Amino acid sequence: RMRVLLAVAALVVVVGAASVSMEDQEFESWKQEHGKSYSSEEEESQRKMSWLTSRNLVLEHNKLADQGLESYTLEMNEFADMEDQEFQDLYSGSLDCSNNTETESLCTSTFTTESIDDDLPCRVDWREKGYVTGVKMQRGCSSSWAFSATGALEGQWFKKTRKLIWLSEQQLIDCAGRYGNHGCFGGLAVRAFRYTMHRGLEAGYSYPYKARVRKHQATCHGVVCLPRGNERALKYAVAKVGPISVSVDASRRSFRLYKSESLFTRQQGKLKGILHYTKHALFCCSWGGKWGERGYMRISRNKKNRCGIATRPVYPLV
Repeated sequence: RMRVLLAVAALVVVVGAASVSMEDQEFESWKQEHGKSYSSEEEESQRKMSWLTSRNLVLEHNKLADQGLESYTLEMNEFADMEDQEFQDLYSGSLDCSNNTETESLCTSTFTTESIDDDLPCRVDWREKGYVTGVKMQRGCSSSWAFSATGALEGQWFKKTRKLIWLSEQQLIDCAGRYGNHGCFGGLAVRAFRYTMHRGLEAGYSYPYKARVRKHQATCHGVVCLPRGNERALKYAVAKVGPISVSVDASRRSFRLYKSESLFTRQQGKLKGILHYTKHALFCCSWGGKWGERGYMRISRNKKNRCGIATRPVYPLV
Protein backbone atom coordinates (compact mmCIF):
# COMPACT_ATOMS: atom_id res chain seq x y z
CA ARG A 1 0.00 0.00 0.00
CA MET A 2 2.85 2.39 0.76
CA ARG A 3 4.28 1.76 -2.71
CA VAL A 4 0.93 2.63 -4.31
CA LEU A 5 0.70 5.87 -2.37
CA LEU A 6 4.26 6.84 -3.30
CA ALA A 7 3.60 6.08 -6.96
CA VAL A 8 0.48 8.26 -6.98
CA ALA A 9 2.33 11.09 -5.27
CA ALA A 10 5.13 10.86 -7.82
CA LEU A 11 2.61 10.92 -10.68
CA VAL A 12 0.99 14.07 -9.31
CA VAL A 13 4.36 15.81 -9.14
CA VAL A 14 5.29 14.81 -12.69
CA VAL A 15 1.95 15.93 -14.15
CA GLY A 16 2.14 19.21 -12.26
CA ALA A 17 5.64 19.90 -13.50
CA ALA A 18 4.63 19.13 -17.07
CA SER A 19 1.68 21.50 -16.79
CA VAL A 20 3.88 24.35 -15.56
CA SER A 21 6.37 23.67 -18.34
CA MET A 22 3.60 23.75 -20.95
CA GLU A 23 2.35 27.08 -19.60
CA ASP A 24 5.88 28.48 -19.72
CA GLN A 25 6.25 27.39 -23.33
CA GLU A 26 2.89 28.86 -24.26
CA PHE A 27 3.77 32.13 -22.57
CA GLU A 28 7.08 32.38 -24.43
CA SER A 29 5.38 31.61 -27.75
CA TRP A 30 2.69 34.19 -27.02
CA LYS A 31 5.30 36.85 -26.18
CA GLN A 32 7.12 36.16 -29.42
CA GLU A 33 3.92 36.26 -31.46
CA HIS A 34 2.85 39.62 -30.05
CA GLY A 35 6.31 41.19 -29.72
CA LYS A 36 6.16 41.43 -25.94
CA SER A 37 9.15 42.23 -23.74
CA TYR A 38 9.30 43.45 -20.17
CA SER A 39 11.61 45.80 -18.29
CA SER A 40 12.32 43.50 -15.35
CA GLU A 41 11.78 40.00 -13.99
CA GLU A 42 9.28 41.45 -11.54
CA GLU A 43 7.19 42.96 -14.33
CA GLU A 44 7.38 39.73 -16.33
CA SER A 45 6.18 37.78 -13.30
CA GLN A 46 3.21 40.14 -12.85
CA ARG A 47 2.38 40.02 -16.54
CA LYS A 48 2.53 36.27 -16.55
CA MET A 49 0.08 36.08 -13.65
CA SER A 50 -2.40 38.22 -15.57
CA TRP A 51 -1.73 36.16 -18.69
CA LEU A 52 -2.48 32.95 -16.77
CA THR A 53 -5.76 34.45 -15.56
CA SER A 54 -6.66 35.18 -19.17
CA ARG A 55 -5.55 31.72 -20.27
CA ASN A 56 -7.76 30.00 -17.71
CA LEU A 57 -10.71 32.17 -18.71
CA VAL A 58 -10.22 31.44 -22.42
CA LEU A 59 -9.86 27.68 -21.90
CA GLU A 60 -12.92 27.38 -19.66
CA HIS A 61 -15.07 29.68 -21.76
CA ASN A 62 -14.22 27.99 -25.06
CA LYS A 63 -15.03 24.59 -23.56
CA LEU A 64 -18.53 25.90 -22.90
CA ALA A 65 -18.67 27.36 -26.41
CA ASP A 66 -17.74 23.96 -27.86
CA GLN A 67 -20.68 22.48 -25.96
CA GLY A 68 -23.03 25.14 -27.30
CA LEU A 69 -23.38 26.76 -23.88
CA GLU A 70 -21.78 30.05 -24.94
CA SER A 71 -22.46 31.94 -28.15
CA TYR A 72 -19.00 33.41 -28.71
CA THR A 73 -15.36 32.43 -28.39
CA LEU A 74 -12.31 34.05 -26.79
CA GLU A 75 -8.63 34.07 -27.69
CA MET A 76 -5.24 34.96 -26.23
CA ASN A 77 -4.72 38.23 -28.08
CA GLU A 78 -2.26 41.04 -27.37
CA PHE A 79 -4.30 42.24 -24.37
CA ALA A 80 -4.05 38.95 -22.47
CA ASP A 81 -1.28 40.14 -20.10
CA MET A 82 -3.03 43.36 -19.03
CA GLU A 83 -4.79 43.98 -15.73
CA ASP A 84 -8.39 45.16 -15.88
CA GLN A 85 -7.78 48.69 -14.59
CA GLU A 86 -4.71 49.11 -16.77
CA PHE A 87 -6.71 48.19 -19.85
CA GLN A 88 -9.50 50.58 -18.91
CA ASP A 89 -7.00 53.41 -18.43
CA LEU A 90 -5.29 52.84 -21.79
CA TYR A 91 -7.98 51.51 -24.11
CA SER A 92 -11.28 52.84 -22.88
CA GLY A 93 -12.05 56.48 -23.53
CA SER A 94 -15.70 57.19 -22.86
CA LEU A 95 -16.16 59.47 -19.87
CA ASP A 96 -18.71 58.39 -17.30
CA CYS A 97 -21.90 60.21 -18.19
CA SER A 98 -24.55 58.40 -16.20
CA ASN A 99 -26.59 61.61 -16.17
CA ASN A 100 -27.98 61.57 -19.70
CA THR A 101 -29.24 65.16 -19.34
CA GLU A 102 -25.74 66.51 -20.00
CA THR A 103 -25.45 64.51 -23.21
CA GLU A 104 -28.88 65.58 -24.43
CA SER A 105 -28.10 69.24 -23.73
CA LEU A 106 -25.23 69.05 -26.24
CA CYS A 107 -27.46 67.75 -29.02
CA THR A 108 -29.06 70.24 -31.39
CA SER A 109 -31.99 67.93 -32.09
CA THR A 110 -33.53 64.67 -30.93
CA PHE A 111 -34.29 61.73 -33.18
CA THR A 112 -38.06 61.44 -33.44
CA THR A 113 -39.73 58.06 -33.30
CA GLU A 114 -43.01 59.18 -34.88
CA SER A 115 -41.88 58.39 -38.42
CA ILE A 116 -40.33 55.03 -37.56
CA ASP A 117 -41.83 52.14 -39.46
CA ASP A 118 -40.93 48.50 -39.84
CA ASP A 119 -40.28 48.71 -43.57
CA LEU A 120 -36.54 48.24 -43.21
CA PRO A 121 -34.12 45.91 -44.97
CA CYS A 122 -33.30 42.68 -43.16
CA ARG A 123 -29.61 43.42 -43.45
CA VAL A 124 -27.53 46.61 -43.67
CA ASP A 125 -23.72 46.80 -43.91
CA TRP A 126 -22.27 50.25 -44.56
CA ARG A 127 -18.83 48.83 -45.30
CA GLU A 128 -20.22 47.41 -48.53
CA LYS A 129 -21.58 50.83 -49.52
CA GLY A 130 -18.25 52.64 -49.07
CA TYR A 131 -19.07 54.54 -45.87
CA VAL A 132 -16.24 53.13 -43.75
CA THR A 133 -12.52 53.98 -43.92
CA GLY A 134 -11.35 50.84 -42.14
CA VAL A 135 -10.22 49.55 -38.76
CA LYS A 136 -8.01 51.91 -36.75
CA MET A 137 -5.76 51.49 -33.72
CA GLN A 138 -5.77 53.88 -30.76
CA ARG A 139 -2.86 52.14 -29.00
CA GLY A 140 -2.11 53.23 -25.41
CA CYS A 141 -4.32 56.32 -25.48
CA SER A 142 -7.79 56.38 -23.96
CA SER A 143 -9.25 58.08 -27.02
CA SER A 144 -11.95 55.80 -28.37
CA TRP A 145 -14.35 58.75 -28.11
CA ALA A 146 -12.41 60.47 -30.91
CA PHE A 147 -12.38 57.37 -33.14
CA SER A 148 -16.09 56.86 -32.59
CA ALA A 149 -16.75 60.46 -33.59
CA THR A 150 -14.62 60.38 -36.74
CA GLY A 151 -16.18 57.08 -37.79
CA ALA A 152 -19.67 58.58 -37.76
CA LEU A 153 -18.46 61.81 -39.39
CA GLU A 154 -16.65 59.94 -42.16
CA GLY A 155 -19.81 58.02 -42.98
CA GLN A 156 -22.02 61.11 -43.05
CA TRP A 157 -19.48 63.09 -45.08
CA PHE A 158 -19.35 60.28 -47.63
CA LYS A 159 -23.14 60.21 -47.75
CA LYS A 160 -23.19 63.92 -48.58
CA THR A 161 -20.18 64.26 -50.90
CA ARG A 162 -19.48 60.68 -52.08
CA LYS A 163 -15.90 61.27 -50.92
CA LEU A 164 -14.50 58.97 -48.24
CA ILE A 165 -11.96 60.91 -46.15
CA TRP A 166 -9.97 59.57 -43.21
CA LEU A 167 -10.54 62.31 -40.62
CA SER A 168 -8.09 63.31 -37.91
CA GLU A 169 -8.63 61.81 -34.48
CA GLN A 170 -5.42 63.57 -33.44
CA GLN A 171 -6.99 66.97 -34.02
CA LEU A 172 -9.82 66.07 -31.67
CA ILE A 173 -7.38 64.75 -29.08
CA ASP A 174 -5.25 67.91 -29.29
CA CYS A 175 -7.86 70.60 -29.73
CA ALA A 176 -11.28 69.59 -28.38
CA GLY A 177 -10.37 70.06 -24.72
CA ARG A 178 -12.35 73.25 -24.23
CA TYR A 179 -15.47 71.32 -25.22
CA GLY A 180 -15.09 69.02 -22.21
CA ASN A 181 -12.87 66.29 -23.66
CA HIS A 182 -9.59 65.19 -22.11
CA GLY A 183 -7.42 63.89 -24.92
CA CYS A 184 -5.91 60.54 -23.99
CA PHE A 185 -7.84 60.56 -20.72
CA GLY A 186 -11.32 60.26 -22.16
CA GLY A 187 -14.08 62.25 -23.80
CA LEU A 188 -17.48 62.01 -25.44
CA ALA A 189 -18.30 61.74 -29.13
CA VAL A 190 -21.12 64.27 -28.74
CA ARG A 191 -18.57 66.82 -27.49
CA ALA A 192 -16.31 66.01 -30.43
CA PHE A 193 -19.22 66.78 -32.76
CA ARG A 194 -19.77 70.12 -31.01
CA TYR A 195 -16.11 70.96 -31.58
CA THR A 196 -16.40 70.00 -35.25
CA MET A 197 -19.46 72.22 -35.66
CA HIS A 198 -17.38 75.26 -34.68
CA ARG A 199 -13.88 74.36 -35.85
CA GLY A 200 -14.18 71.79 -38.59
CA LEU A 201 -11.99 68.71 -38.88
CA GLU A 202 -9.01 68.01 -41.09
CA ALA A 203 -8.04 64.89 -42.95
CA GLY A 204 -5.80 62.51 -41.07
CA TYR A 205 -2.97 62.83 -43.59
CA SER A 206 -2.75 66.64 -43.26
CA TYR A 207 -2.77 67.03 -39.49
CA PRO A 208 -0.67 68.19 -37.60
CA TYR A 209 1.15 70.38 -40.20
CA LYS A 210 1.47 73.93 -38.82
CA ALA A 211 3.49 75.76 -41.46
CA ARG A 212 0.44 76.74 -43.49
CA VAL A 213 -3.20 77.64 -43.17
CA ARG A 214 -4.93 74.32 -42.77
CA LYS A 215 -8.05 73.59 -44.75
CA HIS A 216 -10.80 71.78 -42.92
CA GLN A 217 -11.86 68.67 -44.80
CA ALA A 218 -15.15 68.11 -42.98
CA THR A 219 -17.55 69.84 -40.65
CA CYS A 220 -21.04 69.32 -39.25
CA HIS A 221 -23.87 71.68 -38.39
CA GLY A 222 -25.65 69.70 -35.70
CA VAL A 223 -25.79 66.65 -33.45
CA VAL A 224 -28.74 64.27 -33.14
CA CYS A 225 -29.40 62.25 -29.99
CA LEU A 226 -31.40 59.04 -30.30
CA PRO A 227 -33.95 58.08 -27.62
CA ARG A 228 -32.20 56.50 -24.67
CA GLY A 229 -32.47 52.71 -24.63
CA ASN A 230 -34.64 52.51 -27.77
CA GLU A 231 -33.19 49.72 -29.92
CA ARG A 232 -35.92 50.09 -32.52
CA ALA A 233 -34.94 53.73 -33.06
CA LEU A 234 -31.28 52.73 -33.22
CA LYS A 235 -31.98 50.10 -35.88
CA TYR A 236 -33.94 52.64 -37.91
CA ALA A 237 -31.14 55.21 -37.65
CA VAL A 238 -28.49 52.70 -38.73
CA ALA A 239 -30.63 51.70 -41.72
CA LYS A 240 -31.56 55.22 -42.82
CA VAL A 241 -28.69 57.45 -41.64
CA GLY A 242 -25.48 55.44 -41.68
CA PRO A 243 -22.83 54.53 -39.08
CA ILE A 244 -23.86 55.69 -35.60
CA SER A 245 -21.60 56.60 -32.67
CA VAL A 246 -22.47 54.65 -29.52
CA SER A 247 -20.93 54.02 -26.12
CA VAL A 248 -21.15 50.49 -24.73
CA ASP A 249 -19.80 48.71 -21.66
CA ALA A 250 -16.55 46.80 -22.08
CA SER A 251 -14.47 46.45 -18.93
CA ARG A 252 -14.57 42.71 -18.36
CA ARG A 253 -11.66 40.60 -19.49
CA SER A 254 -13.91 38.50 -21.72
CA PHE A 255 -14.72 41.60 -23.79
CA ARG A 256 -11.12 42.41 -24.70
CA LEU A 257 -10.35 38.73 -25.38
CA TYR A 258 -13.33 38.43 -27.75
CA LYS A 259 -12.66 36.42 -30.91
CA SER A 260 -15.85 35.76 -32.84
CA GLU A 261 -19.61 35.30 -32.91
CA SER A 262 -22.19 37.19 -30.87
CA LEU A 263 -21.34 38.57 -27.44
CA PHE A 264 -24.12 38.08 -24.90
CA THR A 265 -22.62 39.01 -21.51
CA ARG A 266 -22.95 42.47 -19.96
CA GLN A 267 -19.70 44.51 -19.95
CA GLN A 268 -18.56 48.00 -18.94
CA GLY A 269 -16.83 51.01 -20.65
CA LYS A 270 -15.93 51.46 -24.36
CA LEU A 271 -16.97 53.58 -27.31
CA LYS A 272 -17.75 52.05 -30.65
CA GLY A 273 -19.60 52.75 -33.85
CA ILE A 274 -22.44 50.65 -35.27
CA LEU A 275 -21.87 49.99 -38.96
CA HIS A 276 -24.17 47.10 -39.73
CA TYR A 277 -27.04 45.01 -38.48
CA THR A 278 -28.74 41.69 -39.11
CA LYS A 279 -29.82 39.93 -35.93
CA HIS A 280 -26.62 41.38 -34.50
CA ALA A 281 -25.19 44.88 -34.38
CA LEU A 282 -21.67 45.10 -35.79
CA PHE A 283 -19.21 47.38 -34.03
CA CYS A 284 -15.87 48.68 -35.17
CA CYS A 285 -13.46 49.09 -32.27
CA SER A 286 -10.29 51.19 -32.48
CA TRP A 287 -8.22 48.25 -31.20
CA GLY A 288 -6.66 47.26 -34.51
CA GLY A 289 -7.42 44.63 -37.11
CA LYS A 290 -6.06 41.70 -35.11
CA TRP A 291 -8.73 42.04 -32.44
CA GLY A 292 -12.01 40.16 -32.70
CA GLU A 293 -13.37 39.60 -36.19
CA ARG A 294 -10.70 41.66 -37.99
CA GLY A 295 -11.38 44.62 -35.72
CA TYR A 296 -15.14 44.11 -35.44
CA MET A 297 -17.54 42.63 -32.89
CA ARG A 298 -21.10 41.36 -33.13
CA ILE A 299 -23.56 41.96 -30.28
CA SER A 300 -27.09 40.58 -30.33
CA ARG A 301 -29.86 43.11 -30.83
CA ASN A 302 -33.15 43.19 -28.95
CA LYS A 303 -31.68 41.62 -25.82
CA LYS A 304 -32.81 44.28 -23.35
CA ASN A 305 -30.25 46.85 -24.48
CA ARG A 306 -27.34 44.40 -24.39
CA CYS A 307 -24.10 46.05 -23.20
CA GLY A 308 -25.89 49.41 -23.21
CA ILE A 309 -25.94 49.34 -27.02
CA ALA A 310 -28.77 51.89 -27.21
CA THR A 311 -28.00 53.92 -24.10
CA ARG A 312 -26.19 56.86 -25.70
CA PRO A 313 -26.27 56.79 -29.53
CA VAL A 314 -25.58 60.02 -31.44
CA TYR A 315 -24.74 61.07 -34.98
CA PRO A 316 -23.67 64.33 -36.66
CA LEU A 317 -25.65 66.37 -39.16
CA VAL A 318 -23.46 67.13 -42.17
